[in-house]
Amino acid sequence: MQLDTSPFVACTPEETVYPGVRLYTVSYYSQDLLVKAALAVPEVYFQEGACLPALLYCRGGIKGVGRVRPERISQMAAFGYVVLAPHYRGNEGGEGRDEFGGADRHDVFAAFELLCRLERVDKERISVYGFSRGGIMALFAAIECKGMLSCVVWSGVSDMFLTYEERVDLRRMLRRIIGHPRKQEDAYRDRTPLYRIDEISCPVLIIHGTEDENVGVEHAHKLADALTLAGKPYEKWLAQGASHLFVGEDMEMYTRKMFAWLDAQA
Repeated sequence: MQLDTSPFVACTPEETVYPGVRLYTVSYYSQDLLVKAALAVPEVYFQEGACLPALLYCRGGIKGVGRVRPERISQMAAFGYVVLAPHYRGNEGGEGRDEFGGADRHDVFAAFELLCRLERVDKERISVYGFSRGGIMALFAAIECKGMLSCVVWSGVSDMFLTYEERVDLRRMLRRIIGHPRKQEDAYRDRTPLYRIDEISCPVLIIHGTEDENVGVEHAHKLADALTLAGKPYEKWLAQGASHLFVGEDMEMYTRKMFAWLDAQA
């Protein structure tokens, strides 16, 4: 059996980097912009009668920083999930401009619709995952995409005001793309999902290292507090001593625990 390419404008096979997982680069339209994404598909997808869960992967960073890693999404797909990872507009040859959580969030919403249309994907078992800056993208997807099963925020941003305060090295970029939080307060508020957390209708899993120097653990605490106040179901796992990028046993253990949690949401 072949991959169902009908939801995409274009689909190009890429070199395999993980046993039992096929990789593709796909193109699709988001708000009339032609954008790109990486797609990782486990071999079990191609078996007769297969119906798999899917994970919408929201990358961190911007441009070359935090780009989608084929190894990571392939590792995730090996758990039996179809993984679709938007590069966001303005990245990897896609049209438009990366707005760091502005209109580019529609690239994620459109990707969710693609997964809903993809053959042999269980429409009732589509979850979203966000790493770093991808945390806000994932949370907005959990707010806007009706039918999302669950949401994982790993080392994720939840408050853009806090990001401006703690990341002095990013302030020039943030002022260029968004503005200053005192002068363009509405733009920062619009990119902060905490203000709309009561609209989330799926369980949230928060994973964060206690020694994260890129996205402070306060983001995890603020998200958990907002979910508690809104009466939303969530779990918060704090990895003692872990930094922004989990390594070694921490990465393997929390990845396995995460997929066990995702499987349990069905």
